[in-house]
Amino acid sequence: MGSKQMVAAAVASAIAVVVFLPALASATDHVVGDAHGWTLGFDYATWAESKQFTVGDTLVFKYSTSSHDVAEVSGADFKACSKAAAASVWSTGEDVVTLDEPGRRWFVCTVGEHCRLGMKLNVTVLPGTPAPAPAPAPASYTHSRRFLSGW
Repeated sequence: MGSKQMVAAAVASAIAVVVFLPALASATDHVVGDAHGWTLGFDYATWAESKQFTVGDTLVFKYSTSSHDVAEVSGADFKACSKAAAASVWSTGEDVVTLDEPGRRWFVCTVGEHCRLGMKLNVTVLPGTPAPAPAPAPASYTHSRRFLSGW
């Protein structure tokens, strides 16, 4: 490969990284409760208010499998601390839930009275931000492209 082709390949690679890196870095893994995890005695409402959740983010529920679980419920079931028979329930101790569409999501622990004791979380998922349009190539890049292609 000639030096002109190598320079052109390096410039193209650098542009690809600048254009696509923001889109790759936009999703966030939110460990529910941060270092506390999914447990009793933590204020999940305040925790959720301090975060911004967008489509593509994940919620990671970390907890002791012998003490807790996670169920995704409706808004009404969230308020009543109940679980419909068809609700999704996870119990691995490190459950990952992808926030795949905008809107409200509600989660509770179904063990004993844990939900009534505050072990419940609701989040509002915002639409994802589209990747920014690529900036026009600087004039020096346009000139060097002409030089490299022999114009």
